[in-house]
Amino acid sequence: MEPIQFSNFEVRLAETLEDVEAAKALRYRVFYEEMSATPTPEMRAKRLDFDAFDDICNHLLVVDRNRGNGTPGVVGTYRMLRRSVAMQHRGFYSQQEYDCSVLLNYPHEIVEVGRSCVDSSYRSRGVMPIMWRGLAAYVFQNDIRMFFGCASFPGTRPEDMDRALSYLHHYHLAPEPIRPRALPEHYVNMERLPQSEVEVQAVLADLPPLIKGYMRLGGFVGDGAVVDRQFNTTDVCVIVQTDQMASKYDRHYKRSSSKPAEKATAERGVS
Repeated sequence: MEPIQFSNFEVRLAETLEDVEAAKALRYRVFYEEMSATPTPEMRAKRLDFDAFDDICNHLLVVDRNRGNGTPGVVGTYRMLRRSVAMQHRGFYSQQEYDCSVLLNYPHEIVEVGRSCVDSSYRSRGVMPIMWRGLAAYVFQNDIRMFFGCASFPGTRPEDMDRALSYLHHYHLAPEPIRPRALPEHYVNMERLPQSEVEVQAVLADLPPLIKGYMRLGGFVGDGAVVDRQFNTTDVCVIVQTDQMASKYDRHYKRSSSKPAEKATAERGVS
């Protein structure tokens, strides 16, 4: 993927170990220091968020060149794992929470996305739409037909998310041939309210920005949510087919990249 320039920002893939370490450091600041996830002792000592998947993933970076091209300049990141790579190693991160067999059988290339976050001082400066531009470029340049991953609601009490989870179940449940299901030991029913009790506009106003963004791109969710106590989140599995993404991306996110972004925090999510 070729780097893309936006004023003082550049979006590109990590090229060096230092680039990846910068992404991990940003993830640690957002997920553990800001959002109160629980780090391992090694993570706390190193002040890095990391797991066994990092070494086989591509890491998308947004760099503020006014702060330098190295670690200080990394203000946004996304992590991506293609199936062609995942199947040669330990599979996908999402398989710890979801039965993804229907996705593994999909006939074209797919990619798992996640660990998305933006530096707290850049959330009203257009960084999130720039990351979406980078993700779209990666998807199209690698002929990826579908991306998916675990997107997060803050908090571990699904009852506090009754309206949002019910909205996603009633209006965005994936077609059965591409519908992952939460593993039985983690499964939380998302159909918590009847459809008649879901106030769509009110729910949309309160959805986490990344989940809302996925739905704007024609996204679906899998069957069941999962509570992740380490990250202090409740996760849903999101699926986006890229044939739906192209026109909706051009119409919404391409236009948005020149405007202030929604104030997003992060999606601990996939990969």
